[in-house]
Amino acid sequence: MLFPPRLLCVLSLKKAQASPCKQRLLLQTGFLHSGNSVTKMAKSKFEYVRQFETDDKCLPNCWIVTRVDGKAFHKFSDMHGFEKPNDKRALDLMTRCAERVMEEFGEICLAYGQSDEYSFVFKKSAELYNRRASKIMTNVCSLFTSSYLFYWPTYFSVPIQYPPSFDGRVVLYPSDANIMDYLSWRQADCHINNLYNTVFWALVQKGGLAPRQAEERLRGTVSSDKNEILFQEFQTNYNNLPALYRKGTVVIREPMDAELPEDGSKTRKNRKQAKVYQITALNVDIIQKDFWSKYPHLLEE
Repeated sequence: MLFPPRLLCVLSLKKAQASPCKQRLLLQTGFLHSGNSVTKMAKSKFEYVRQFETDDKCLPNCWIVTRVDGKAFHKFSDMHGFEKPNDKRALDLMTRCAERVMEEFGEICLAYGQSDEYSFVFKKSAELYNRRASKIMTNVCSLFTSSYLFYWPTYFSVPIQYPPSFDGRVVLYPSDANIMDYLSWRQADCHINNLYNTVFWALVQKGGLAPRQAEERLRGTVSSDKNEILFQEFQTNYNNLPALYRKGTVVIREPMDAELPEDGSKTRKNRKQAKVYQITALNVDIIQKDFWSKYPHLLEE
């Protein structure tokens, strides 16, 4: 027999007034027993269920990457009339959501996004939620999703037709080289997918081919073939397309100097207080070393 919490309190308080018959009933159900309150019993009798919880604490001294990825976004983009091959509104919305996540979680040093995904890189020393992977993943994913709904009207004039969803995962990378390679992998994926989509939709929208015909035309082609099709048939130089589409977006915390005291003093205390950061979105190459040379603080603790 189950009793609601409010009734449990009443039963406990009225133990003394209860008839012997009622007291026997309470003892049989387990809500009252000699010398123990319901609260104390809950901690002793039921708390064992916590043993079934798994310890998913992330290893120390590792970069923590949380990646969110849109679920069934082909259907979602069609339902909401996204422009092909790229919709700047949708990409800007994704970046605004990423900025909101970084505003909330200060231990994220940078994020990288393309298409319907975003990766958030937490510092090696991050202690958010005691480094529990499930807590980090679910909080980042839920905030990103709710932000997508919240900021939708800012970027789209049409009402959202149904709630989107994003899945999430957490991966650990032990070295600086590993995290740099991970981000390079995601940007390379952006380039490969965008080049294909750009040629595909050029063949469909400008070349008059059906989607199946465009797929057959591109089957077995390499990057140089696709660039040739764009240039020869559609007078398009792929390298001249917006970097937002070709390279994706990296969101960083960029150091900036706060205003110094009016007397111009630069004591150690003032310098420490003056070191602040602003969240900045960039569409640049992060595969080459130039990016990391320009922003070395991203890999510093």
